[in-house]
Amino acid sequence: MDNSGLVYVLGVLFAFVIIAYVLGVRDAALAKKNLIYKLKKNWGDSPKRKYKEDDFDHITGFYDNHREGFQVDDTTWNDLNMDGVFTRMNYCLSASGEEYLYHMLRTPKQTDDFENEEKKIKFFSENDEARLKYQQIFATIGRSNRYSIYDYLKVLSDIGDFSNTKHYLMLTLIVLTIVITCIKFELGAFLFLVAVVANVIMYFNIKGKIDPYLSTYSYILKALSSAKLFKGASYPELSDDIELLNKSYDSLKGFVSGSSVLMKPSGGGGPADIIMDYVRMITHIDLIKFNKMYRQLMEKKDDLDVIITVIGRLDAYISIACYRESVKGQYCIPVFENGEMNFENVIHPLIENAVSNSIDTKKGVLLTGSNASGKSTFLKTIGINVLLAQSVHTVLAKSFKAPLLRIYSSMALKDDIYEGDSYYIVEIKSMKRIIDAAKEEGNPVLCFVDEVLRGTNTVERIAASTEILKFLTDSGVNCFAATHDIELTQLLKDKYDLYHFEGNVSDNDVHFDYMLKKGPATNRNAIKLLSVLGYDSSLVDNAQNLAEKFLNTGVWE
Repeated sequence: MDNSGLVYVLGVLFAFVIIAYVLGVRDAALAKKNLIYKLKKNWGDSPKRKYKEDDFDHITGFYDNHREGFQVDDTTWNDLNMDGVFTRMNYCLSASGEEYLYHMLRTPKQTDDFENEEKKIKFFSENDEARLKYQQIFATIGRSNRYSIYDYLKVLSDIGDFSNTKHYLMLTLIVLTIVITCIKFELGAFLFLVAVVANVIMYFNIKGKIDPYLSTYSYILKALSSAKLFKGASYPELSDDIELLNKSYDSLKGFVSGSSVLMKPSGGGGPADIIMDYVRMITHIDLIKFNKMYRQLMEKKDDLDVIITVIGRLDAYISIACYRESVKGQYCIPVFENGEMNFENVIHPLIENAVSNSIDTKKGVLLTGSNASGKSTFLKTIGINVLLAQSVHTVLAKSFKAPLLRIYSSMALKDDIYEGDSYYIVEIKSMKRIIDAAKEEGNPVLCFVDEVLRGTNTVERIAASTEILKFLTDSGVNCFAATHDIELTQLLKDKYDLYHFEGNVSDNDVHFDYMLKKGPATNRNAIKLLSVLGYDSSLVDNAQNLAEKFLNTGVWE
Protein backbone atom coordinates (compact mmCIF):
# COMPACT_ATOMS: atom_id res chain seq x y z
CA MET A 1 0.00 0.00 0.00
CA ASP A 2 1.47 3.38 -1.05
CA ASN A 3 1.44 6.48 1.13
CA SER A 4 -1.74 7.91 -0.42
CA GLY A 5 -3.62 4.67 0.33
CA LEU A 6 -2.40 4.69 3.92
CA VAL A 7 -3.47 8.31 4.34
CA TYR A 8 -6.91 7.43 2.94
CA VAL A 9 -7.37 4.53 5.38
CA LEU A 10 -6.27 6.66 8.33
CA GLY A 11 -8.60 9.44 7.19
CA VAL A 12 -11.55 7.03 7.06
CA LEU A 13 -10.72 5.69 10.52
CA PHE A 14 -10.40 9.22 11.90
CA ALA A 15 -13.72 10.24 10.32
CA PHE A 16 -15.37 7.13 11.80
CA VAL A 17 -14.08 8.01 15.28
CA ILE A 18 -15.30 11.61 14.95
CA ILE A 19 -18.73 10.51 13.73
CA ALA A 20 -19.04 7.97 16.55
CA TYR A 21 -18.07 10.65 19.06
CA VAL A 22 -20.57 13.16 17.67
CA LEU A 23 -23.34 10.56 17.64
CA GLY A 24 -22.51 9.66 21.26
CA VAL A 25 -22.70 13.31 22.29
CA ARG A 26 -25.99 13.66 20.42
CA ASP A 27 -27.49 10.58 22.07
CA ALA A 28 -26.42 11.79 25.52
CA ALA A 29 -27.96 15.22 24.85
CA LEU A 30 -31.23 13.62 23.67
CA ALA A 31 -31.34 11.33 26.70
CA LYS A 32 -30.83 14.33 28.98
CA LYS A 33 -33.52 16.30 27.16
CA ASN A 34 -35.99 13.40 27.39
CA LEU A 35 -35.27 12.92 31.10
CA ILE A 36 -35.89 16.61 31.85
CA TYR A 37 -39.08 16.52 29.78
CA LYS A 38 -40.40 13.49 31.69
CA LEU A 39 -39.46 14.95 35.07
CA LYS A 40 -41.27 18.21 34.30
CA LYS A 41 -44.27 16.45 32.77
CA ASN A 42 -44.69 14.01 35.66
CA TRP A 43 -44.23 16.58 38.43
CA GLY A 44 -47.32 16.30 40.62
CA ASP A 45 -48.36 12.87 39.29
CA SER A 46 -48.33 9.53 41.07
CA PRO A 47 -45.26 7.36 40.34
CA LYS A 48 -45.57 5.48 37.06
CA ARG A 49 -42.89 2.90 37.80
CA LYS A 50 -43.75 -0.77 37.36
CA TYR A 51 -41.83 -2.90 39.85
CA LYS A 52 -40.21 -6.18 38.92
CA GLU A 53 -39.87 -9.08 41.33
CA ASP A 54 -36.23 -8.37 42.20
CA ASP A 55 -36.55 -4.56 42.50
CA PHE A 56 -36.82 -4.85 46.28
CA ASP A 57 -33.72 -7.02 46.70
CA HIS A 58 -31.49 -4.07 47.58
CA ILE A 59 -34.06 -1.85 49.34
CA THR A 60 -33.23 -2.89 52.91
CA GLY A 61 -29.46 -2.50 52.48
CA PHE A 62 -29.03 0.89 54.18
CA TYR A 63 -31.62 0.08 56.86
CA ASP A 64 -30.00 -3.26 57.74
CA ASN A 65 -26.64 -1.56 58.23
CA HIS A 66 -27.90 1.41 60.26
CA ARG A 67 -29.90 -0.18 63.04
CA GLU A 68 -30.15 2.31 65.88
CA GLY A 69 -32.86 3.63 68.17
CA PHE A 70 -36.51 2.75 67.66
CA GLN A 71 -37.35 1.13 64.35
CA VAL A 72 -40.63 -0.30 63.07
CA ASP A 73 -40.62 -4.07 63.40
CA ASP A 74 -41.57 -6.46 60.59
CA THR A 75 -45.00 -7.27 62.04
CA THR A 76 -46.07 -3.62 62.14
CA TRP A 77 -44.50 -2.86 58.76
CA ASN A 78 -46.44 -5.69 57.11
CA ASP A 79 -49.69 -5.02 59.00
CA LEU A 80 -49.74 -1.44 57.69
CA ASN A 81 -48.74 -2.48 54.13
CA MET A 82 -45.81 -0.12 54.27
CA ASP A 83 -44.24 -1.69 51.18
CA GLY A 84 -47.26 -0.31 49.32
CA VAL A 85 -46.86 3.10 50.97
CA PHE A 86 -43.17 3.09 50.07
CA THR A 87 -43.86 2.41 46.38
CA ARG A 88 -46.52 5.14 46.32
CA MET A 89 -44.07 7.77 47.52
CA ASN A 90 -40.88 6.45 45.91
CA TYR A 91 -39.79 8.94 43.25
CA CYS A 92 -36.08 8.23 43.84
CA LEU A 93 -33.86 7.82 40.79
CA SER A 94 -30.89 6.21 42.54
CA ALA A 95 -30.53 2.96 44.47
CA SER A 96 -29.06 4.94 47.37
CA GLY A 97 -32.13 7.19 47.43
CA GLU A 98 -34.53 4.25 47.54
CA GLU A 99 -32.60 2.63 50.35
CA TYR A 100 -32.50 5.84 52.38
CA LEU A 101 -36.23 6.53 51.90
CA TYR A 102 -37.00 3.00 53.09
CA HIS A 103 -34.72 3.57 56.09
CA MET A 104 -36.55 6.83 56.91
CA LEU A 105 -39.93 5.11 56.90
CA ARG A 106 -38.70 2.30 59.14
CA THR A 107 -36.97 4.68 61.56
CA PRO A 108 -39.57 7.18 62.82
CA LYS A 109 -37.87 9.93 64.80
CA GLN A 110 -38.28 9.99 68.54
CA THR A 111 -37.38 13.69 68.85
CA ASP A 112 -38.91 16.70 67.13
CA ASP A 113 -35.83 17.77 65.13
CA PHE A 114 -37.27 18.00 61.62
CA GLU A 115 -36.23 21.62 60.99
CA ASN A 116 -33.25 20.82 58.77
CA GLU A 117 -35.11 18.17 56.75
CA GLU A 118 -38.17 20.37 56.32
CA LYS A 119 -36.04 23.25 55.06
CA LYS A 120 -34.47 21.07 52.37
CA ILE A 121 -37.70 19.36 51.32
CA LYS A 122 -39.33 22.77 50.96
CA PHE A 123 -36.31 24.00 48.98
CA PHE A 124 -36.69 21.17 46.45
CA SER A 125 -40.46 21.76 46.31
CA GLU A 126 -40.00 25.41 45.41
CA ASN A 127 -36.79 25.38 43.37
CA ASP A 128 -37.40 23.61 40.05
CA GLU A 129 -33.90 24.28 38.74
CA ALA A 130 -32.15 22.66 41.71
CA ARG A 131 -34.55 19.74 41.82
CA LEU A 132 -34.11 18.95 38.11
CA LYS A 133 -30.34 19.35 38.28
CA TYR A 134 -30.07 16.92 41.18
CA GLN A 135 -32.52 14.47 39.65
CA GLN A 136 -30.29 14.27 36.57
CA ILE A 137 -27.34 13.35 38.81
CA PHE A 138 -29.38 10.69 40.60
CA ALA A 139 -30.51 9.30 37.22
CA THR A 140 -26.83 9.05 36.23
CA ILE A 141 -26.14 7.01 39.37
CA GLY A 142 -29.17 4.85 38.58
CA ARG A 143 -30.81 1.98 40.42
CA SER A 144 -29.97 -0.92 38.10
CA ASN A 145 -27.93 -2.87 40.64
CA ARG A 146 -29.81 -5.78 42.14
CA TYR A 147 -27.88 -5.72 45.41
CA SER A 148 -27.09 -2.94 47.84
CA ILE A 149 -23.58 -1.53 48.03
CA TYR A 150 -23.59 -2.80 51.64
CA ASP A 151 -24.11 -6.33 50.32
CA TYR A 152 -21.09 -5.79 48.09
CA LEU A 153 -19.02 -4.62 51.04
CA LYS A 154 -19.95 -7.76 52.97
CA VAL A 155 -18.76 -9.83 50.01
CA LEU A 156 -15.41 -8.01 50.09
CA SER A 157 -14.92 -8.98 53.71
CA ASP A 158 -14.58 -12.61 52.54
CA ILE A 159 -11.30 -11.87 50.76
CA GLY A 160 -8.36 -13.52 52.48
CA ASP A 161 -4.87 -12.69 51.25
CA PHE A 162 -4.52 -9.19 49.78
CA SER A 163 -0.74 -8.90 50.15
CA ASN A 164 1.31 -7.79 47.12
CA THR A 165 4.55 -9.41 48.35
CA LYS A 166 4.31 -12.41 46.02
CA HIS A 167 3.59 -10.16 43.02
CA TYR A 168 6.58 -7.92 43.74
CA LEU A 169 8.75 -11.04 44.21
CA MET A 170 7.73 -12.41 40.80
CA LEU A 171 8.40 -9.05 39.15
CA THR A 172 11.85 -9.02 40.76
CA LEU A 173 12.56 -12.50 39.38
CA ILE A 174 11.59 -11.40 35.86
CA VAL A 175 13.92 -8.38 36.11
CA LEU A 176 16.75 -10.66 37.30
CA THR A 177 16.23 -13.03 34.35
CA ILE A 178 16.47 -10.04 31.99
CA VAL A 179 19.77 -9.07 33.63
CA ILE A 180 21.02 -12.66 33.29
CA THR A 181 20.00 -12.61 29.61
CA CYS A 182 22.30 -9.65 29.05
CA ILE A 183 25.18 -11.65 30.58
CA LYS A 184 24.43 -15.14 29.29
CA PHE A 185 21.68 -15.06 26.67
CA GLU A 186 20.65 -18.74 26.45
CA LEU A 187 20.41 -19.28 30.21
CA GLY A 188 18.75 -15.90 30.78
CA ALA A 189 16.20 -16.46 27.98
CA PHE A 190 15.30 -19.88 29.41
CA LEU A 191 14.89 -18.49 32.95
CA PHE A 192 12.92 -15.53 31.59
CA LEU A 193 10.51 -17.89 29.82
CA VAL A 194 10.09 -19.99 32.96
CA ALA A 195 9.44 -16.90 35.07
CA VAL A 196 6.86 -15.55 32.59
CA VAL A 197 5.02 -18.90 32.41
CA ALA A 198 4.98 -19.13 36.22
CA ASN A 199 3.69 -15.56 36.45
CA VAL A 200 0.92 -16.23 33.92
CA ILE A 201 -0.16 -19.40 35.75
CA MET A 202 -0.20 -17.53 39.06
CA TYR A 203 -2.11 -14.67 37.40
CA PHE A 204 -5.00 -16.80 36.17
CA ASN A 205 -5.20 -18.66 39.48
CA ILE A 206 -5.60 -15.39 41.43
CA LYS A 207 -7.59 -13.53 38.74
CA GLY A 208 -10.32 -16.17 38.83
CA LYS A 209 -10.68 -15.61 42.58
CA ILE A 210 -11.02 -11.81 42.43
CA ASP A 211 -13.26 -11.55 39.35
CA PRO A 212 -16.48 -11.89 41.42
CA TYR A 213 -15.43 -8.84 43.44
CA LEU A 214 -14.84 -6.55 40.46
CA SER A 215 -18.55 -5.75 40.20
CA THR A 216 -18.26 -4.43 43.76
CA TYR A 217 -15.44 -2.09 42.76
CA SER A 218 -17.37 -1.03 39.66
CA TYR A 219 -20.39 -0.09 41.77
CA ILE A 220 -18.28 1.86 44.25
CA LEU A 221 -16.41 3.70 41.48
CA LYS A 222 -19.73 4.66 39.94
CA ALA A 223 -20.94 6.08 43.25
CA LEU A 224 -17.69 8.00 43.72
CA SER A 225 -17.71 9.42 40.19
CA SER A 226 -21.24 10.71 40.76
CA ALA A 227 -20.11 12.50 43.92
CA LYS A 228 -17.97 14.80 41.75
CA LEU A 229 -21.06 16.00 39.89
CA PHE A 230 -22.42 17.66 43.02
CA LYS A 231 -19.46 20.05 43.14
CA GLY A 232 -20.92 21.87 40.15
CA ALA A 233 -24.41 21.91 41.63
CA SER A 234 -23.99 23.48 45.04
CA TYR A 235 -26.67 25.60 46.73
CA PRO A 236 -26.42 27.45 50.06
CA GLU A 237 -29.46 25.55 51.38
CA LEU A 238 -27.61 22.26 50.86
CA SER A 239 -24.09 23.40 51.73
CA ASP A 240 -23.71 21.12 54.78
CA ASP A 241 -24.51 18.00 52.74
CA ILE A 242 -22.28 18.98 49.82
CA GLU A 243 -19.41 19.79 52.18
CA LEU A 244 -19.70 16.32 53.74
CA LEU A 245 -19.83 14.76 50.28
CA ASN A 246 -16.74 16.59 49.02
CA LYS A 247 -14.71 15.87 52.15
CA SER A 248 -15.43 12.14 52.00
CA TYR A 249 -14.79 11.99 48.26
CA ASP A 250 -11.37 13.66 48.70
CA SER A 251 -10.38 10.99 51.23
CA LEU A 252 -11.21 8.25 48.68
CA LYS A 253 -9.34 9.74 45.72
CA GLY A 254 -6.65 7.09 46.14
CA PHE A 255 -9.24 4.40 45.47
CA VAL A 256 -10.25 6.07 42.19
CA SER A 257 -6.76 7.03 41.00
CA GLY A 258 -5.32 4.50 38.55
CA SER A 259 -8.38 2.23 38.77
CA SER A 260 -8.50 1.98 34.96
CA VAL A 261 -5.57 -0.48 35.18
CA LEU A 262 -7.93 -2.90 36.93
CA MET A 263 -11.33 -1.98 35.51
CA LYS A 264 -11.55 -2.60 31.78
CA PRO A 265 -13.63 -0.03 29.88
CA SER A 266 -16.96 -1.27 28.53
CA GLY A 267 -16.77 -2.09 24.85
CA GLY A 268 -13.04 -2.91 25.10
CA GLY A 269 -11.30 -5.48 22.92
CA GLY A 270 -9.27 -3.29 20.56
CA PRO A 271 -5.54 -3.76 19.86
CA ALA A 272 -4.53 -1.58 22.81
CA ASP A 273 -6.73 -3.57 25.18
CA ILE A 274 -5.31 -6.88 23.92
CA ILE A 275 -1.77 -5.62 24.48
CA MET A 276 -2.69 -4.46 27.99
CA ASP A 277 -4.11 -7.92 28.76
CA TYR A 278 -0.69 -9.44 28.08
CA VAL A 279 0.98 -6.76 30.18
CA ARG A 280 -1.39 -7.59 33.05
CA MET A 281 -0.66 -11.32 32.78
CA ILE A 282 3.09 -10.81 32.96
CA THR A 283 3.32 -7.94 35.46
CA HIS A 284 0.20 -8.48 37.63
CA ILE A 285 -0.33 -4.72 37.72
CA ASP A 286 -4.11 -5.15 37.92
CA LEU A 287 -3.82 -7.62 40.82
CA ILE A 288 -1.49 -5.24 42.63
CA LYS A 289 -3.95 -2.39 42.08
CA PHE A 290 -6.83 -4.57 43.29
CA ASN A 291 -5.05 -5.21 46.59
CA LYS A 292 -4.14 -1.55 47.03
CA MET A 293 -7.74 -0.49 46.35
CA TYR A 294 -8.95 -3.11 48.82
CA ARG A 295 -6.77 -1.76 51.63
CA GLN A 296 -7.78 1.84 50.85
CA LEU A 297 -11.45 0.88 50.85
CA MET A 298 -11.27 -0.99 54.14
CA GLU A 299 -9.52 2.00 55.71
CA LYS A 300 -12.07 4.47 54.32
CA LYS A 301 -15.34 2.54 54.64
CA ASP A 302 -16.76 5.26 56.87
CA ASP A 303 -16.18 7.87 54.17
CA LEU A 304 -17.90 5.67 51.59
CA ASP A 305 -20.82 5.33 54.00
CA VAL A 306 -21.03 9.12 54.27
CA ILE A 307 -21.15 9.45 50.47
CA ILE A 308 -23.90 6.84 50.14
CA THR A 309 -25.82 8.46 53.02
CA VAL A 310 -25.69 12.01 51.64
CA ILE A 311 -26.60 10.93 48.09
CA GLY A 312 -29.47 8.82 49.43
CA ARG A 313 -30.72 11.51 51.79
CA LEU A 314 -30.90 14.22 49.10
CA ASP A 315 -32.64 11.87 46.66
CA ALA A 316 -35.14 10.92 49.39
CA TYR A 317 -35.86 14.60 50.17
CA ILE A 318 -36.73 15.17 46.51
CA SER A 319 -38.94 12.08 46.60
CA ILE A 320 -40.84 13.51 49.58
CA ALA A 321 -41.23 16.84 47.77
CA CYS A 322 -42.63 14.99 44.73
CA TYR A 323 -45.00 13.02 46.93
CA ARG A 324 -46.34 16.13 48.61
CA GLU A 325 -47.00 17.70 45.22
CA SER A 326 -48.81 14.55 44.05
CA VAL A 327 -51.40 14.54 46.86
CA LYS A 328 -52.74 17.90 45.67
CA GLY A 329 -52.69 19.75 48.97
CA GLN A 330 -54.19 16.91 51.01
CA TYR A 331 -51.34 16.93 53.49
CA CYS A 332 -50.23 18.90 56.52
CA ILE A 333 -47.08 19.34 58.56
CA PRO A 334 -47.50 17.49 61.88
CA VAL A 335 -47.42 19.19 65.28
CA PHE A 336 -45.89 17.16 68.09
CA GLU A 337 -47.26 17.87 71.57
CA ASN A 338 -47.69 15.75 74.66
CA GLY A 339 -51.27 15.04 75.62
CA GLU A 340 -54.19 14.19 73.38
CA MET A 341 -54.08 12.95 69.81
CA ASN A 342 -55.98 15.03 67.27
CA PHE A 343 -56.49 13.91 63.67
CA GLU A 344 -58.65 16.11 61.45
CA ASN A 345 -59.85 14.77 58.09
CA VAL A 346 -57.19 12.06 58.00
CA ILE A 347 -57.16 9.74 54.95
CA HIS A 348 -55.47 6.50 53.86
CA PRO A 349 -52.63 7.14 51.36
CA LEU A 350 -53.35 4.09 49.19
CA ILE A 351 -57.12 4.48 48.74
CA GLU A 352 -58.31 6.57 45.84
CA ASN A 353 -61.00 9.09 46.85
CA ALA A 354 -60.66 7.93 50.44
CA VAL A 355 -63.27 8.97 52.99
CA SER A 356 -61.73 11.26 55.61
CA ASN A 357 -62.38 10.96 59.34
CA SER A 358 -61.53 12.98 62.42
CA ILE A 359 -60.91 11.91 65.98
CA ASP A 360 -59.72 13.38 69.29
CA THR A 361 -58.65 11.14 72.12
CA LYS A 362 -56.61 11.33 75.29
CA LYS A 363 -56.76 7.60 75.87
CA GLY A 364 -57.34 4.40 73.94
CA VAL A 365 -60.00 3.91 71.29
CA LEU A 366 -62.27 0.86 71.01
CA LEU A 367 -63.89 0.40 67.60
CA THR A 368 -66.93 -1.73 66.89
CA GLY A 369 -68.93 -2.38 63.74
CA SER A 370 -69.84 -5.04 61.22
CA ASN A 371 -67.49 -6.71 58.76
CA ALA A 372 -66.29 -4.50 55.88
CA SER A 373 -67.55 -1.36 57.62
CA GLY A 374 -64.10 0.25 57.77
CA LYS A 375 -62.64 -0.65 61.17
CA SER A 376 -59.39 -2.21 59.96
CA THR A 377 -58.85 0.47 57.33
CA PHE A 378 -59.28 3.19 59.95
CA LEU A 379 -56.71 1.56 62.23
CA LYS A 380 -54.26 1.40 59.33
CA THR A 381 -55.03 4.99 58.34
CA ILE A 382 -54.09 6.27 61.80
CA GLY A 383 -51.05 3.99 62.06
CA ILE A 384 -49.64 4.91 58.65
CA ASN A 385 -50.11 8.63 59.19
CA VAL A 386 -48.46 8.60 62.62
CA LEU A 387 -45.56 6.77 61.02
CA LEU A 388 -45.38 9.26 58.12
CA ALA A 389 -45.51 12.15 60.58
CA GLN A 390 -42.43 10.94 62.46
CA SER A 391 -40.47 9.76 59.41
CA VAL A 392 -41.10 12.04 56.41
CA HIS A 393 -42.79 14.89 58.34
CA THR A 394 -45.87 14.61 56.14
CA VAL A 395 -49.43 13.64 57.14
CA LEU A 396 -52.42 13.07 54.87
CA ALA A 397 -54.83 15.16 56.93
CA LYS A 398 -56.09 18.69 57.39
CA SER A 399 -54.32 18.85 60.74
CA PHE A 400 -52.39 16.47 62.97
CA LYS A 401 -51.34 16.80 66.59
CA ALA A 402 -49.95 14.00 68.72
CA PRO A 403 -47.06 13.10 71.01
CA LEU A 404 -43.95 11.42 69.61
CA LEU A 405 -44.69 7.72 69.80
CA ARG A 406 -43.34 4.21 69.32
CA ILE A 407 -45.64 2.37 66.92
CA TYR A 408 -46.65 -1.30 67.10
CA SER A 409 -49.49 -3.35 65.67
CA SER A 410 -51.07 -6.78 65.92
CA MET A 411 -53.42 -7.13 62.98
CA ALA A 412 -52.84 -9.38 59.94
CA LEU A 413 -51.60 -12.44 61.83
CA LYS A 414 -51.29 -15.99 60.49
CA ASP A 415 -50.51 -19.47 61.81
CA ASP A 416 -46.73 -20.01 61.96
CA ILE A 417 -46.24 -23.40 60.30
CA TYR A 418 -42.45 -23.18 60.66
CA GLU A 419 -42.53 -22.67 64.42
CA GLY A 420 -45.58 -24.94 64.79
CA ASP A 421 -47.58 -22.16 66.46
CA SER A 422 -51.37 -22.03 66.25
CA TYR A 423 -53.14 -18.78 65.43
CA TYR A 424 -53.86 -18.15 69.10
CA ILE A 425 -50.21 -18.67 70.08
CA VAL A 426 -49.14 -16.25 67.33
CA GLU A 427 -51.68 -13.73 68.69
CA ILE A 428 -50.56 -13.83 72.29
CA LYS A 429 -46.89 -13.66 71.27
CA SER A 430 -47.67 -10.61 69.16
CA MET A 431 -49.50 -8.92 72.04
CA LYS A 432 -46.71 -9.83 74.48
CA ARG A 433 -44.13 -7.92 72.42
CA ILE A 434 -46.29 -4.78 72.74
CA ILE A 435 -46.65 -5.24 76.50
CA ASP A 436 -42.87 -5.72 76.80
CA ALA A 437 -42.25 -2.58 74.70
CA ALA A 438 -44.42 -0.56 77.09
CA LYS A 439 -42.06 -1.51 79.94
CA GLU A 440 -39.00 -0.20 78.09
CA GLU A 441 -37.73 3.36 78.31
CA GLY A 442 -38.72 5.72 75.53
CA ASN A 443 -41.67 7.58 74.13
CA PRO A 444 -45.19 6.27 74.79
CA VAL A 445 -46.30 3.25 72.79
CA LEU A 446 -49.10 3.57 70.25
CA CYS A 447 -50.53 0.21 69.22
CA PHE A 448 -53.19 -1.05 66.82
CA VAL A 449 -55.00 -4.32 67.50
CA ASP A 450 -57.54 -5.81 65.10
CA GLU A 451 -59.90 -8.35 66.67
CA VAL A 452 -58.21 -9.08 69.97
CA LEU A 453 -57.55 -12.80 70.50
CA ARG A 454 -59.93 -13.94 67.76
CA GLY A 455 -58.24 -17.34 67.78
CA THR A 456 -59.95 -18.69 70.92
CA ASN A 457 -63.44 -19.32 72.33
CA THR A 458 -65.87 -16.51 73.13
CA VAL A 459 -65.82 -16.63 76.94
CA GLU A 460 -62.04 -16.77 77.32
CA ARG A 461 -61.55 -14.28 74.47
CA ILE A 462 -63.71 -11.63 76.13
CA ALA A 463 -62.17 -12.21 79.57
CA ALA A 464 -58.56 -12.17 78.34
CA SER A 465 -59.13 -9.32 75.88
CA THR A 466 -60.64 -7.17 78.61
CA GLU A 467 -57.69 -7.62 80.92
CA ILE A 468 -55.09 -7.17 78.17
CA LEU A 469 -56.69 -3.95 76.94
CA LYS A 470 -57.01 -2.69 80.52
CA PHE A 471 -53.35 -3.50 81.18
CA LEU A 472 -52.25 -1.64 78.05
CA THR A 473 -54.05 1.59 78.86
CA ASP A 474 -53.04 1.38 82.54
CA SER A 475 -49.43 1.03 81.35
CA GLY A 476 -49.64 4.29 79.42
CA VAL A 477 -50.13 2.66 76.01
CA ASN A 478 -52.33 4.47 73.51
CA CYS A 479 -54.25 1.53 72.05
CA PHE A 480 -56.58 1.62 69.05
CA ALA A 481 -58.45 -1.71 69.05
CA ALA A 482 -61.20 -3.09 66.81
CA THR A 483 -63.55 -5.86 67.95
CA HIS A 484 -66.75 -7.69 67.08
CA ASP A 485 -67.33 -8.42 70.76
CA ILE A 486 -69.85 -5.76 71.73
CA GLU A 487 -69.46 -6.92 75.36
CA LEU A 488 -66.08 -5.21 75.49
CA THR A 489 -67.72 -1.80 75.11
CA GLN A 490 -69.44 -2.25 78.46
CA LEU A 491 -66.42 -3.75 80.18
CA LEU A 492 -64.01 -1.06 78.93
CA LYS A 493 -66.18 2.05 78.65
CA ASP A 494 -64.27 3.76 81.47
CA LYS A 495 -60.87 2.97 79.96
CA TYR A 496 -61.43 3.62 76.23
CA ASP A 497 -63.21 6.11 74.02
CA LEU A 498 -65.90 4.23 72.09
CA TYR A 499 -66.39 4.67 68.35
CA HIS A 500 -68.00 2.61 65.62
CA PHE A 501 -68.65 2.20 61.91
CA GLU A 502 -72.04 1.21 60.51
CA GLY A 503 -73.40 -0.45 57.41
CA ASN A 504 -77.02 -0.61 56.33
CA VAL A 505 -78.44 -3.69 54.65
CA SER A 506 -81.56 -3.13 52.56
CA ASP A 507 -83.11 -4.51 49.38
CA ASN A 508 -80.55 -7.29 49.27
CA ASP A 509 -77.67 -4.82 49.23
CA VAL A 510 -75.26 -3.44 51.81
CA HIS A 511 -74.21 0.19 52.06
CA PHE A 512 -71.25 1.56 54.04
CA ASP A 513 -70.49 5.25 54.47
CA TYR A 514 -67.13 4.57 56.22
CA MET A 515 -67.79 7.50 58.55
CA LEU A 516 -66.52 7.23 62.14
CA LYS A 517 -69.28 7.67 64.73
CA LYS A 518 -69.16 8.02 68.52
CA GLY A 519 -70.35 5.28 70.82
CA PRO A 520 -70.65 1.51 70.38
CA ALA A 521 -72.18 -0.10 67.30
CA THR A 522 -75.91 -0.81 67.52
CA ASN A 523 -76.60 -2.45 64.16
CA ARG A 524 -75.83 -6.14 63.67
CA ASN A 525 -75.57 -6.95 60.00
CA ALA A 526 -73.55 -10.16 59.87
CA ILE A 527 -76.59 -12.43 59.44
CA LYS A 528 -78.26 -10.03 57.00
CA LEU A 529 -75.12 -10.20 54.84
CA LEU A 530 -75.81 -13.92 54.35
CA SER A 531 -79.01 -12.96 52.58
CA VAL A 532 -77.21 -10.40 50.41
CA LEU A 533 -74.85 -13.12 49.21
CA GLY A 534 -77.68 -15.43 48.27
CA TYR A 535 -77.94 -17.80 51.24
CA ASP A 536 -81.22 -19.71 51.60
CA SER A 537 -83.85 -17.52 53.29
CA SER A 538 -84.84 -20.22 55.82
CA LEU A 539 -81.20 -20.51 56.94
CA VAL A 540 -80.99 -16.73 57.37
CA ASP A 541 -84.31 -16.51 59.26
CA ASN A 542 -83.40 -19.35 61.61
CA ALA A 543 -80.04 -17.77 62.37
CA GLN A 544 -81.69 -14.41 63.05
CA ASN A 545 -84.26 -15.99 65.39
CA LEU A 546 -81.55 -17.92 67.23
CA ALA A 547 -79.51 -14.73 67.79
CA GLU A 548 -82.53 -12.75 69.01
CA LYS A 549 -83.47 -15.46 71.52
CA PHE A 550 -79.94 -15.42 72.94
CA LEU A 551 -79.95 -11.62 73.24
CA ASN A 552 -83.29 -11.77 75.11
CA THR A 553 -82.55 -14.74 77.39
CA GLY A 554 -78.76 -15.02 77.52
CA VAL A 555 -79.07 -18.72 76.71
CA TRP A 556 -78.40 -20.55 73.48
CA GLU A 557 -81.21 -22.90 72.51
